Amino acid sequence: MISWNPDLRRWGKPHYLAIVEALAEDVRTGRLAVGTRLPPQRALAEALDLNFTTVARGYVEAQKRGLVEGRVGQGTFVTDPAGRERAAPPAHRGAVDFTMNLPPEPDDPALIARMRAGYAALAAELPNLLRYQGFGGTEHDKAAALRWLSRRGVIATSDRLLICPGTHSALGAILDTVAQPGDAICVERLTYPGIRALAARRGLQLVDLPIDEDGVDPEAFAAACTRAAPKAIYLNPLLQNPTTATIKRGRRQAIIEVARRYAVTIIEDDAYAFVCPTPPPSFATLAPEITYYIAGLAKCLGAGLRIAYLVAPNARASLPLAAALRATAVMASPLTTSLATRWIDDGTAEAVLGFIRTESRNRQSIAARLLPPELVQADPHGFHLWLSLPEGWTRSAFASQARAVGLGVVGSDAFCTSGKPPEAARVCLGGLATRAEITQALEVMAHVLEQSPALASAYI
Repeated sequence: MISWNPDLRRWGKPHYLAIVEALAEDVRTGRLAVGTRLPPQRALAEALDLNFTTVARGYVEAQKRGLVEGRVGQGTFVTDPAGRERAAPPAHRGAVDFTMNLPPEPDDPALIARMRAGYAALAAELPNLLRYQGFGGTEHDKAAALRWLSRRGVIATSDRLLICPGTHSALGAILDTVAQPGDAICVERLTYPGIRALAARRGLQLVDLPIDEDGVDPEAFAAACTRAAPKAIYLNPLLQNPTTATIKRGRRQAIIEVARRYAVTIIEDDAYAFVCPTPPPSFATLAPEITYYIAGLAKCLGAGLRIAYLVAPNARASLPLAAALRATAVMASPLTTSLATRWIDDGTAEAVLGFIRTESRNRQSIAARLLPPELVQADPHGFHLWLSLPEGWTRSAFASQARAVGLGVVGSDAFCTSGKPPEAARVCLGGLATRAEITQALEVMAHVLEQSPALASAYI
C-alpha cells in the first residue's frame, strides 16, 4: 500500500470526481502502477480532510470506470483499463443494482460451464420447443417439478400441478379464481409489492394484518375475518419479503385454525422455499385442502427462467386456474421450462442452489460484521435484510444518500399496505454484485448511518 495524497484543487470538480480524475492521470502517467494497493477509504479521507462518504463515492466511480477493483479482505487495487480494452470482451454485465432481490449470481467457472451445457443440450430439441405446448407442462416437466417440490415436503399429483410463466401469473390466476372485485384479501402489513399491484388491478380490497418477529398475528387475523369476511389470506411465510421473518410451525397452525374456522383460502407464496435448508413445514403440507401453493424458481435458480410451480388444493380447483392462466399467458415458455427440467434431472439445479446458499451465508456474515446489529433484521440464509433507520433519518433521505454513493435500497413505502410506513428500508445482497462490492457498499452504508442526515449530505 502506498501513501497516495493527490491535489484535488486543480481539477475544479466535486471532490469525489476529482479523486477519479487524479487517479486516472496517475495511472496514465505511471505514478500509480497496476496492482498498487490504494489507501483505505478512511485513511484517504483523513489525509485529504474529506468526509469518508465523499472518498467512498470516488472509489465507487473509479471502479465503474475500470480504474480500480476491490478484493475481499485485501483492499482496493489499481487495474489496467487499457489492458481490459485489449482483452476479449467480457460477458454482458449490467449495472449493479442493490434494489432487486435476486439471489447471488454463480461465479464458479465449473458451475457456469455446467449450466451452459444444459442450455446447449436443448438445441437438439429446438424445433419442438418452438411450438405451442400443452398447457401446464408436459408429463416429463411435471414429474421433475413434483420431485423438486417433494424436497420441500410438498407432495402432490400431476393433476393438481400447473407450470406457470412466473409467480406473478400464478398469483393473478389464483386471485381471479378465489375473489371478485370488491372482495377482501388479507395480507401482512408489510408485504410483497406484487400482490398490492395485482389486487389493485382486480379491484380487490387489501386488509392488512399486524406482524411481529414470528409473522402474522392470528388473533388479528380472526378479527379481520369477522370484520371484513376475506376470501383469502396471502402469505410469504419463509424469509419474508421485506422483513425476513419466518412463520414458525406453531404460528402456522394457529393461522390455519383461523382460516378453517372462517373458510378463508390460504395463498402461500413460498418464494424462498429452497434457500433455507431447514424450513418449517409449508402451509400446503399442514393444510393442503385450503392452500394454493406457489414455488417460483426466481430465488433459487434464476429470475430469467420465469417459471413457477403452482399446486392447487385439489384437481377440480386446478381447472379454473388453468383457464385463467391460458387466457392471460397462453403457456410457460417451453424453452425455459425444459431447461429447468433438465437442471433438476441432471443435478445442476441442486448445484446452483448449493452455491446460492453458501454465498448468501457469506454475504449475511459481511452484513452482520459491518452494520449495527440493533438496526438489522435478517436471516443467515437469506440474501436481503431489513434495516430500521436510526433517529433523525427518514427513509427518503437514506435512500437518497445511498444512491449518491452507488447503492440502491428500497424504502418501506413500497411494502406498506396502509398507515404511515416505518422509517426502514430493504437492502439486497444478491444479484450481480461481488462480495467485494457488497463489502464496500456496506462499509459506506455503515458510515452513513453513523452520521446525521445533514452531515452526510454536506459532503456529497
